[in-house]
Amino acid sequence: MADDHELLGTIETQIAYLMRLGEASRRATSLKPHRALDRSAYVILRHLQENGPQNVSAIADHLNLDGSTVTRQVTALQQDALIERRPDPRDGRGTVIAPTQLGLKQVDAVRAARRELYDKILLDWSGVDREHLADLLSRLTGSIDSYVRGRA
Repeated sequence: MADDHELLGTIETQIAYLMRLGEASRRATSLKPHRALDRSAYVILRHLQENGPQNVSAIADHLNLDGSTVTRQVTALQQDALIERRPDPRDGRGTVIAPTQLGLKQVDAVRAARRELYDKILLDWSGVDREHLADLLSRLTGSIDSYVRGRA
């Protein structure tokens, strides 16, 4: 078995390749919906889809981003009619961000196209291998999230 130093080197390199190839596969696909949203728009809309309307601070905290970065991204989403600002039901002085029907339609289309793409990429992987990969990726992203939030 490889020593820990070698394993960590392989992990580091493979994650770098994974990030690069993820973007390359998005650009290379002929599936138009897959390219309908950039990464930041997709991530924000998926978060809102899963967790409901939230203020910019909550979105920024969840995504581990600066509030001003999220504000710029939300402004672009609003200009494209993919989100809307609503009064905060808990504090009428503030606003929450919610996806519009168009935003939900686009995020669903992108999600379906990505699933189709990864189904093709993983065509020769067994169901057990796919399940194992899904579990390990979830565990990895959870560990990374804990680390960047200082909980590691």
